[in-house]
Amino acid sequence: MSDTAKAKQVSHPPVALSVIAPIYNEEENIPQFHTELEGVLTSLGQPYEIIYVNDGSRDRSSDLLAEIAARAPETVRVIEFRRNFGQTAALAAGMDYARGEVVILTDADLQNDPADIPLLLSKIAEGYDVVSGWRRNRKDKFLTRRLPSIMANGLISWVTGVHLHDYGCTLKAYRREIASEIRLYGEMHRFIPVYAAAAGAKIAEVVVNHRPRLHGASKYTVMRTGKVLLDLVTVKFLLSYRLSPMYLFGGSGLVLIGLGALTILAGLLNKWLRGASLIRTPLPTLAAMLAMMGFQAILMGLTTELLVRTYHESAGRPTYVIRRVLNDDPDG
Repeated sequence: MSDTAKAKQVSHPPVALSVIAPIYNEEENIPQFHTELEGVLTSLGQPYEIIYVNDGSRDRSSDLLAEIAARAPETVRVIEFRRNFGQTAALAAGMDYARGEVVILTDADLQNDPADIPLLLSKIAEGYDVVSGWRRNRKDKFLTRRLPSIMANGLISWVTGVHLHDYGCTLKAYRREIASEIRLYGEMHRFIPVYAAAAGAKIAEVVVNHRPRLHGASKYTVMRTGKVLLDLVTVKFLLSYRLSPMYLFGGSGLVLIGLGALTILAGLLNKWLRGASLIRTPLPTLAAMLAMMGFQAILMGLTTELLVRTYHESAGRPTYVIRRVLNDDPDG
């Protein structure tokens, strides 16, 4: 959590539940969404807070949020960005300011149903750390939304080993200790369960209601699919090689050097068995290029290892995550 967020929270008591909703040009949806959300949260009988993050909206969203915050100063907080930074940044800001023991993320476009929040909380009560919504009956266009989503979800599950049906569903619940440890960049919000699983979190998935969009336009475009694929490469690297990048770069280097050795061997066998001249084939050049690329990869691995170790040692960050310590004796 940032120092600014910590300072903002000094005078506020903790609450049981924080609901974070990013807002970008949703003026037609905000009144109904807030009414539904407030009704559900009030029925729970627990102290709660609603954090709206206005992600640089250009319509009347800012005015509407200000009116809601003025009517409910004890339960509603509004964070306003100076410009549009994207959904990931909005969720990250909300998580920085959240005080609840459980953090709920949701869209405010009325497609996520606030009535599903008690279902998520019931799973948290069963002992899960992360509960992810699954829009099994999704009300979106098949070719432009559902089909790319199905393909992306399958690919993400296969690459990361965390099997979920719907990574793109914003409606999710997190225990505070999990949410506070996750730092978000780029378009990484859909990968939060993957980071949580890497930290040892127990994850559940529940079917949630998904409603058709009545007002406004979707902020999703097919172009974001490319960003998801690039982010997936980053996530895989951070999960598998963050603490040992030499295994990736060094392993690739050894493979390249091995291919270079096999190439020159093939050239020699061709010369000995068929009398072909090495000079008249591209094999020596190819072998030299593979060998050079291999050595460069190994050197890159060494450089990355030094950077990783310098980062962890200078920042004092451990390479492990502790769930709890029993019978800890500080004087032991």
